[in-house]
Amino acid sequence: MSASAEPVLSGIPTRFPIFPLAGAILLPGANLPLNIFEPRYLQMTRDAMRTDKVIGMIQPCGDGGGRRPPEIYPIGCAGRITSFTETEDGRYLITLTGVCRFEVVEELTVSTPYRQAFASFDRFVDDLQPAAPPDGLRPALNRALRGYFDVNDIAVDFAQIEAAPLGGLVNSLAMICPFAPNEKQALLEAESDEQRTRVLVALMEMGACGGGPRAREATH
Repeated sequence: MSASAEPVLSGIPTRFPIFPLAGAILLPGANLPLNIFEPRYLQMTRDAMRTDKVIGMIQPCGDGGGRRPPEIYPIGCAGRITSFTETEDGRYLITLTGVCRFEVVEELTVSTPYRQAFASFDRFVDDLQPAAPPDGLRPALNRALRGYFDVNDIAVDFAQIEAAPLGGLVNSLAMICPFAPNEKQALLEAESDEQRTRVLVALMEMGACGGGPRAREATH
């Protein structure tokens, strides 16, 4: 771990609540808005706000058979609550800002209605000093974007897209595009921003050709 990484990670606990949500990923440096309304996650948010404001976003990889909590993928991303609003009907509107991906070491047995995990950040300390994807990948991404948006009838301002920093653009697209959960997980687990860009291009090219399942709208 580099010396510059230590102060940031020292403020992130290795034990924190996890929020399993299919089709939703958080990436380091990106923002994820969440509408919290289930009682267990309302309590999770209150508890996080009283402590270090950290929540781990992670995807389930099964339905649990209706009798137990579903299994989770081994990799998620820890985020810090950077915006919090309580609505008149008791919901919480929060924004999580991604800090660093983590590997689940152990899911803990807890008395809280929400799940908690003990995690390791060792594999992902480079998230704190990310290397931007090479700009040479932008033409391929732009072509894939046009095909994907045309097929899905999505209207976008390509002038803004082409002016956006490539790393931030890739992370935003990876989080908001309606890919299937396993495709989202592949984007999350990409070893570098360059690899994530290549995976994103491949998924969009598949989507433009009608290939690959699409995630159902996530609910929480």
